[in-house]
Amino acid sequence: MQPSSPPQNALRRRGPPSPPPFHHHHFGSSNLRPRFLPQPTIPQRPSSNQRLLPLPPILPEETLSPTHPPTTPPPHPPSSLSSSLYQSLSTWLAPPSPPRLPPFSHPSSPPPSPPICSMSSLPSRPLPPATHHLSLSHSLHLDVSLSPSSLSNSLSTALKSHLSASTSPLRSPLSSVPYSLIDQIIKQDFEKEKPINSIHIYILHLGSQSKPYAYSYTPGDPSPAFTKCLGSVWTGKDRYLWIDLGAGPVDYGPALSGDGVLPKGEFHPLAALHGRPKSQKALLSDLASLVWSAYQVLLVPSLRIPVPFENSLIVEFVHIHASETEGGNSGLDWKSIERTFMDEVNDNGLLLGDQSLSFRKYEVKLSECSICSFAISRATTSYTSRYLFDNYTLIVSEYLDSKRLHQTISESREEFRRMAKLPEEDFGRVLPVYVFDLDVSTILLLDRYHQTVAFKDMVIAVRTKSTQTVSDYSCNGHHVFTQIRELERPLVGSILQSMWGVSPTHLVWSPRHNSTLVDYTWSVGQTPFGPFSEISSLSFVQKDAARRNVLLTSLNYSITSAFDVLESIAAHGGDRKLLKQNQQTEFRQRWNLFRYKLDKVISALSHFDFEMALYYLRSSDHDLYAIHSLVYHASQELEASLVCFKDPPFPWTSVSMSAGVCFALLYLYAKRDKLFHNKRKQF
Repeated sequence: MQPSSPPQNALRRRGPPSPPPFHHHHFGSSNLRPRFLPQPTIPQRPSSNQRLLPLPPILPEETLSPTHPPTTPPPHPPSSLSSSLYQSLSTWLAPPSPPRLPPFSHPSSPPPSPPICSMSSLPSRPLPPATHHLSLSHSLHLDVSLSPSSLSNSLSTALKSHLSASTSPLRSPLSSVPYSLIDQIIKQDFEKEKPINSIHIYILHLGSQSKPYAYSYTPGDPSPAFTKCLGSVWTGKDRYLWIDLGAGPVDYGPALSGDGVLPKGEFHPLAALHGRPKSQKALLSDLASLVWSAYQVLLVPSLRIPVPFENSLIVEFVHIHASETEGGNSGLDWKSIERTFMDEVNDNGLLLGDQSLSFRKYEVKLSECSICSFAISRATTSYTSRYLFDNYTLIVSEYLDSKRLHQTISESREEFRRMAKLPEEDFGRVLPVYVFDLDVSTILLLDRYHQTVAFKDMVIAVRTKSTQTVSDYSCNGHHVFTQIRELERPLVGSILQSMWGVSPTHLVWSPRHNSTLVDYTWSVGQTPFGPFSEISSLSFVQKDAARRNVLLTSLNYSITSAFDVLESIAAHGGDRKLLKQNQQTEFRQRWNLFRYKLDKVISALSHFDFEMALYYLRSSDHDLYAIHSLVYHASQELEASLVCFKDPPFPWTSVSMSAGVCFALLYLYAKRDKLFHNKRKQF
């Protein structure tokens, strides 16, 4: 039975209350990440500002940096009450995130034993945790089950029918299979188990097929100018994802150098069933590694930046263009970007409680904005690269330094607001999105590789008249082309990062490495991040992360504030000296109620009931405020006293002994000739 909703005035929360002087706001400036993290940042390779920015020790990632308990426990107060309260906060916060792994579909042979033992053998934290973590941790609850034979037969039949009817491609060794062919069957099986408070991972192996295949995610055939990246995974809008181990093998990642490449061959878990036969133990290890990677990247992604709760969320598009016509936005579909978010809002999949999301658009002509031209000229820099022509030519190219451009806009924020005629917003969170539409024919990207860059307080995007360029990435042996005039999908990803702290699917904060790791395994399919996907719609990964990040930030804030209360009690000599008998009883009651509500928050988060988690989190603010007030008023009643001490007695014994020793030494010195004179023989 769920509690009834509190009145609306109790639901308006923009951070827990903070009565002085015992509440200190430990909040990190930012990605995670995250962490990030972490870190947590654009839909391509990370630039210098795209890492999961560091969070303070008590406050990433995931980085939600993958969350871990505090590195060093707070100092224990000199009282049994405060000591037990410290232990209560440091032991029970372990929110589970329970995905399920139902079917391993194989029409002909039974699957190997479930990889539970392999999962349990994975190390959780071999090195001391870094400072990129929250005050709570997460754990994986795994439930493995076999698929019904009807599901396996339906999938196998659909796949064989499509492959037999399709022709072999000319430019690729892999036959293209629409993902919807498999997804519609799996989705029907998934919907049979609703309501669902877990995540389903479907691991498929449909037996040997007549030709190698992989899945396409957008309609149309690839061409030399348009690369279609085929994959073997798909994340749905509902909480399920499926992995076909029989597809491929596929390879994608950096073409020449870089991290996160998914290699072609049998060395990646996605290609575990390709190549030479493997032992059951090796196969179980690959499956465990694959599930663990999906758990860290997709189920509990790194928190890129702290995201406080705000009732009103406003996205301001500031289109700075060089065209003299009104708008000057040829090929830039603002409504498509807005529709991507509003469809999820209308489906109750992105916001919490009484939050609202709105979009506004403003136009600025570059010829009338001197500060805009100055910002572009100041951020423009160049780099040299060699191309394998006749004589290995050295070419100089230009790009925009995103950090310098961000600094110029931040320093001249009021001037930009005046030129764009942006209204002042007293309440809510406002995210400006500056889109520079330049009238130049050369390729001009941010930090050499990115169309958009997400910062914690704004999003910056740039495009020119040039239509496409060859990126530094390859997919299945072909170079990936970047359509640099299409900003819709990169802007969706950047808004997710800056407004909700969602980390890209190819970035994850690693406490073991104390840095952000790059892995493009999950960067195909339904994701607005990465260079290999062409879909801007959101899956359950982004929708859940957006709401979870808000709750994690507030929950971590409440826990940190509770620790501050205990440290304040310890600084005043402990609860027995600070609190009276009746105050100690009230303190214990409030503390137990506060802990009970946080337990409810953790349970609701574990079952993806974000609205219930928000309700209990807001309700716990009242108990936290009462605890702060109780300690504050008790400290005001303390009176300082000066305890005088008596002078110690004169040390007659030690002085007498010292005087005796000195007298003896003086006597020996005076009688030295008489006492130590050598007697000479007299003749």
